[in-house]
Amino acid sequence: MSSPWSSRREVSPETSRLLIERAHDELVHGNSGDQRLLDVRPLVRESWRRSLAGLVGAEALPPVALSPAELEEYRRTHPLAEVLEMIRALLLPGDAAESGVAVAVGDAAGRLLWVEGDRNVRALTGEMGFVAGANWSESVVGTAAPGTALALDRSVQIRGAEHYNRLVQPWSCTAAPVHDPETRRILGVIDVTGGSSAVTPQAQLLVDATARAVEGELLVARLRARAAGPPTAAETRRPRRRAPRPEVVRSTLRVLGRDRALLEIAGEGSDRMTELSARHAEILLMLATHRQGLSADGLAELVYGESASAETLRPEMVRLRKALERTAPHLVPASRPYRLGPELETDAQHVLSLLDRGAHRVALAAYRGAVLPDSVAPGVEMVRDSVRQSLREALIAEASVDVLLAYADTEEASEDDEVLRLCLSLLPARSPRRAGLVARIARLEA
Repeated sequence: MSSPWSSRREVSPETSRLLIERAHDELVHGNSGDQRLLDVRPLVRESWRRSLAGLVGAEALPPVALSPAELEEYRRTHPLAEVLEMIRALLLPGDAAESGVAVAVGDAAGRLLWVEGDRNVRALTGEMGFVAGANWSESVVGTAAPGTALALDRSVQIRGAEHYNRLVQPWSCTAAPVHDPETRRILGVIDVTGGSSAVTPQAQLLVDATARAVEGELLVARLRARAAGPPTAAETRRPRRRAPRPEVVRSTLRVLGRDRALLEIAGEGSDRMTELSARHAEILLMLATHRQGLSADGLAELVYGESASAETLRPEMVRLRKALERTAPHLVPASRPYRLGPELETDAQHVLSLLDRGAHRVALAAYRGAVLPDSVAPGVEMVRDSVRQSLREALIAEASVDVLLAYADTEEASEDDEVLRLCLSLLPARSPRRAGLVARIARLEA
């Protein structure tokens, strides 16, 4: 089956794009009375004003609001999960990986739950944070089809320069909200992102029709369930009361670019942060990255080195337990083997997760520096090298030249000859940034 996104008809002329870009710049810089704003569609102009009033950054990266575990659990229970195959069939028929567009399904808050479609489009849009788990509400990223469609409760099309966020302006998108077929409350949003083919009138008709078809399918599924009849007598006798779900406590160990890690606890009615000693940070990082648990000798070797014994470790474990009993009792390690009960996330794992999702620019922004840079614990050095190497390899293999240039400006890559030469090869022949790269490469060769 051919793709409905094969048409490449231009919608917005170059002159119109330049006018919109200039109007955007005037508004962002505080000149809300500039006459060029009248050249912008009212829907877009008002969305820009909401974005400006909400202090949305014109080049801000969207936050990834859901961790991999949270995303998986949320997907499983979200009502749009049961109609995902229908959305794929309608918007990504044939070879989805060569469709020319990315199709995203988000929740009512603008968080993307699924992003599928063309592999090249997904790789490029992933760099600006268009990935599953990211928040694309209008209040976070400004004018963009998913968030603006939710804000207005109607389908919208946003073309290139009409995006409030400059990082999103290379793309165009069409989105429509999906409603509960009975209550009419918003369940989520369906978005198509790509080139000019994503904002044709036919694209809007197709996305709208998909949203309506999804609502119809949800209603049919409910009617079928009701037609199955009332519960049997045995089912009626079963207790229906559900135990209240305990509040989720999210624990994060922040180790990037820090010698003294921060333990961040979110939940239990309040958020709090505790700075850890260097040794306690090393132990918790080892337990967080070895979920299966570690023997006393194994943990001692990772923290102190090959010649260390369990006797060296045990006094420190006693001190760590006492410290955690005061600040985070749910994280007190079990013994034999030493292990954590609840999951302890780390900001280093978060960077790796972003790289896996293709969010290279977001991952680079989240990488605050090396893991516990002053630590000489063998286990920490292994984690540090693994994160550093994973970031480097992912950016070299898949990142755009803009992201590579930003990486080349970091301390870790400032003298990386391979990265500098790759940036030079990707830049246009007349780019003003070439001279600086050539000079840096020459200094390394001197």
